[in-house]
Amino acid sequence: MLAYRDVDLLPSSSLKGGAGEECLLLVHIRKVVGRVTYRACDECAEGVITDVVLDEPFRDCGLGTRALSHLRSKYPDVTWRTTLDRRLTRDLLRRMRIPRAAAAGNCSHGRPGVVAPAGT
Repeated sequence: MLAYRDVDLLPSSSLKGGAGEECLLLVHIRKVVGRVTYRACDECAEGVITDVVLDEPFRDCGLGTRALSHLRSKYPDVTWRTTLDRRLTRDLLRRMRIPRAAAAGNCSHGRPGVVAPAGT
C-alpha cells in the first residue's frame, strides 16, 4: 500500500487516560488510522505495550512493524514487553520479538513512569 509512506507517527497522551500511558498515533491525511498505547519506566528501562489498533486497510502493509520499530528507536535502552494476546496482534508482536509481560503490565518494581525520549 502506497499510503505506508504517507502515514505520520505522532506521540500523544493516551486516549484512555491511564496513569503513565503514552500513545503513538498513526495519522494518514489528517485521520488517525491506528495507535500503539504503551508505558515505559525511566528507572528500570522496561516498557509495556498495552494496545495496538490499526484500521482494516492498514493491517497488512507493514505499518504495525513500522510503529513498533519507531518506538524501539525512540527509546533505545528500553526492553519491551506486552500484555496483549489477541489474534490480530499476536503475530506482529511475535515477529518483533516482544514477549508477554506479567498480567499487571508494570515494570519489575511496579512503577508505570514514562521514559523521556532521548534528546529532549
